[in-house]
Amino acid sequence: MEEQLLQNWQGPAILLLDLDAFFASVEQLDHPEWRGKPVIVGGDPGRRGVVATCSYEARRFGVRSAMPSSTAAKLCPEAIWTHGNYHRYMELSSQVMQIMWDVSPRLQQVSIDEAFLDVTPGRFVRDHPVQLARQIFDQVAELGITCSIGLGSSKTIAKIASDQDKPRGLTVVYPGSEQAFLAPLPVRALSGIGPQSASRLDKFGIRTLGQLASAEPELLKELFGKNAEEVRQRCLGIDDSPIITHEEVKSVSNEMTFSADLKDEDEICAAIEMMASKVGRRLRHRGLAGSTVTIKLRYHDLSIRTAQRTVSSLLSNERLFAPIALSLLPQIWRPGDLVRLVGVGISGFASSGDLSDSQLSMFEPVIEDQKSDSLVQATDLVRDRFGESAVTYGRDLRFRRRDTGTIAQKQEAYKDSAAEPEDAGD
Repeated sequence: MEEQLLQNWQGPAILLLDLDAFFASVEQLDHPEWRGKPVIVGGDPGRRGVVATCSYEARRFGVRSAMPSSTAAKLCPEAIWTHGNYHRYMELSSQVMQIMWDVSPRLQQVSIDEAFLDVTPGRFVRDHPVQLARQIFDQVAELGITCSIGLGSSKTIAKIASDQDKPRGLTVVYPGSEQAFLAPLPVRALSGIGPQSASRLDKFGIRTLGQLASAEPELLKELFGKNAEEVRQRCLGIDDSPIITHEEVKSVSNEMTFSADLKDEDEICAAIEMMASKVGRRLRHRGLAGSTVTIKLRYHDLSIRTAQRTVSSLLSNERLFAPIALSLLPQIWRPGDLVRLVGVGISGFASSGDLSDSQLSMFEPVIEDQKSDSLVQATDLVRDRFGESAVTYGRDLRFRRRDTGTIAQKQEAYKDSAAEPEDAGD
């Protein structure tokens, strides 16, 4: 009977699965006594922490992701706080992605808790897209967590639809009904339009996607520049962005915000070396090596400065690229500057099998050191077997309890031609 009620689906079918308050939901799954209570996953309120995510019970108090933990603590003083368990979140995320991949190999994971899936009837999929969305929805619930799913004819429609009925919602936009669905929605519903863009549009009386789609071309060009026509098309539901099944890693980085500003050169250097060690381990785990070393500092006034250098060798060994990172410090730091965040990144990748490749001779040469390689490899083996804390360097000890306690979520950047720019701070 249910199958007879489903409308015929013609053309592409894309769904977007978004796990509901994912980190907090996993914590409530693993701690049954926390269910139904406000749970916040994030850094310490007194140490410049930030909310990674929170349960819907906490959201009723006004708590939101990316909010300073000190603000969240004032809004919801009875909240249960946890720093989180990233490895546990990755475990559940992998199970969800496997559920989706079993339905269709046309899977694009965009974050730990969000992924697009092409369920267009045809070569890989035979069942009705709505049936498949319900199947995925139920299987995720069997894991003990919930999701919201948007289903439509494009990635834009799927993304917007997934936000319409949260949590535990399934919103379907059949082909041909895209404009009717989009027109009454606020402009902020469109990915890439943040508060700044929405405020500018409001001054021209443009508050809905329908109004934005029908705005004068000259005005759209003034507001969105070369992206004006693309924005208008997406407001109409026209979007042919493909599902990208294999994303290219563009950079690997790691950064830490400290609960108290760093002011001495030796501790800033130690922080750079600590971040370099984390980056090196992840590079080797992914089989990557890069030629461009970048350091990033955020200062007490929240300003950010970066410096980078490209060398002729491909590096994955922090004992070789950490000195390069340290040599960049004088370019962006002067004695007396107070530093609240330190980051190190590597880009300019080739596979680790290409370590002998030589690039342009104008770049500074770096020679791999076999002794350094052996030490790093031995350290990796110990950590692989006994955990990350099995090997700790003396430089790291000074930073214990000096981080904010905020779990890191974005550590790798991907090249995705379908990515949409967001307003800063969205």
